[in-house]
Amino acid sequence: MEVARISKFGVPYLHFGRGEPLVLIHGLGEVKEGWSNQFELADQFELIIPDLRGHGDCTKTDGISIPTFASDIIGLLKELKFENANTLGLSMGGAVAQEIYRQAPNLCRSLTLVSTFHYFPKKLRHLIFNNRREKFESVKAAGNQTEYLAQMALYSWNKNMVDTFSHYFRPKHPIFLKSLETCLTVNNRALLPEIKVPTLIIGGQYDSVLPVWIQACMHKLIPHSEFVILRNTGHLAKLEAKDRFNHLLRRFLNQQKTAV
Repeated sequence: MEVARISKFGVPYLHFGRGEPLVLIHGLGEVKEGWSNQFELADQFELIIPDLRGHGDCTKTDGISIPTFASDIIGLLKELKFENANTLGLSMGGAVAQEIYRQAPNLCRSLTLVSTFHYFPKKLRHLIFNNRREKFESVKAAGNQTEYLAQMALYSWNKNMVDTFSHYFRPKHPIFLKSLETCLTVNNRALLPEIKVPTLIIGGQYDSVLPVWIQACMHKLIPHSEFVILRNTGHLAKLEAKDRFNHLLRRFLNQQKTAV
């Protein structure tokens, strides 16, 4: 296992590999080690994998918001002296990747947005937050939090997959709720048509957390974006379809190399 470092601003991160820089941004409640299935990409890319504020080993818990998550990563990339990087975000991490583009578009060489979102209509925000907060608190109290969340996130419910999920999904209750609440404030409908870097959008066929119609809407808004639905996967294709996911990512990123 790679040894984590800590930036001067308190962001824990993994940094290894050779090639073009690739930032991997985890989702709500996850940790940086949840990208272990993608560590093999280090044979071709220089990987930068941070813990978001309040997640994993990051002890900073103030100012939980999508803009703050993004500015933390921008600060990390500048500290590491990267002029730009390929940026990939999963779920909430996809919203963070979009925000990085908003704050520092020149820092994004390409975007890969996986099982993510750009906007929740106002009528759905209150419903989503209250329903998921109440359910999360009830299953936490009952002690079956992992099983419930695994059933939401995964298409494959076999023991090995659930065990892998539970190892890398470690939500901290107050941070989880604050992060969920800030997700519902995201509105990138005006930003997406302005994206000018190569963009790959990936959805999971049976994603019950953020269904593929959301990513289809994003695809329509981002000029010249590519949209791929990975069959027989849920919210976490990076776990359930490791080989297909990694192959798709390599193909997309290698296309950008040859296009330069």
